[in-house]
Amino acid sequence: MTDTATLFAQFRAKHPGIRADYTIDQDWQHYTREEHATWRTLYGRLERLLPDYACPEFVDGMHRLDIGHDAIPEFTELSRRLGALTGWSVVAVPGLVPDDIFFEHLANRRFPAGNFIRKPDQLDYIEQPDVFHDVFGHVPMLAHPVFADYMQAYGKGGLRALKGFDKLSNLARLYWYTVEFGLIRTASGLKIYGAGIASSTAETVYAIDDPSPNRIAFDLERVMRTKYRIDDFQETYFVIDNFEQLFRETYSDFAPVYERLESGPTYEPGTVLPSDSIVHRGTGAYAAGKALSTAHQAGKSPAA
Repeated sequence: MTDTATLFAQFRAKHPGIRADYTIDQDWQHYTREEHATWRTLYGRLERLLPDYACPEFVDGMHRLDIGHDAIPEFTELSRRLGALTGWSVVAVPGLVPDDIFFEHLANRRFPAGNFIRKPDQLDYIEQPDVFHDVFGHVPMLAHPVFADYMQAYGKGGLRALKGFDKLSNLARLYWYTVEFGLIRTASGLKIYGAGIASSTAETVYAIDDPSPNRIAFDLERVMRTKYRIDDFQETYFVIDNFEQLFRETYSDFAPVYERLESGPTYEPGTVLPSDSIVHRGTGAYAAGKALSTAHQAGKSPAA
């Protein structure tokens, strides 16, 4: 495993202006017209969808922060508006940062956002989070006080986990199934709040409308035992009742949970348990279709 010092040296070689906390100047002037046009295209597609698919808190955050219809937002001004609401700020980083740095930023109410934007031929998928995912996907929810507190608590929990527990994979699953791919019950049905969904036109529709994925009521330990997909739509989404529930169930000492996680099962992404509180039992058709397609491309039968 690459240690933090080595990783920082590698980052610094590519980004001479990088600081010890991995932040860099956003240098808003460096974005090209094509890059701003990419932002506008992505924003326009989701602006039309999200009022029907995202929770009211997400849509409210978009409007209150004026995230930016026409161009990539300037972080200083965005942070001024966000700070007035919940005390958070947005800081530029050149890419993914080490776990300890990431947790430290969250624990101090700073959200690290990638300083680059995807290419026009990557509108529907990019391997590493860019400024659109990080700002459009994440920042609106940081305007909501309870969710903003949850994010800070997650950062503090991550720092504690680094010092005394070897459970970062379990903690990553919690982040994945809430911050990135969480669903919430509302008076008008299931809605999205996770950034990984909200920044994707295709997964926004899939997560709510498609019969294929499972939608299961949130349970902390269940979530922390469940693997996830990083290369495709999720096979399972976990559903919270409200953000107060999310904060209440996770703002606690995880030591007893970590102790239980030392033994017992780890679940595959599409697993449904008899003990699950099922909001919607998925058909699994999408995942099965992808598996069949992969098998055919490899020249094998699905049962091989």
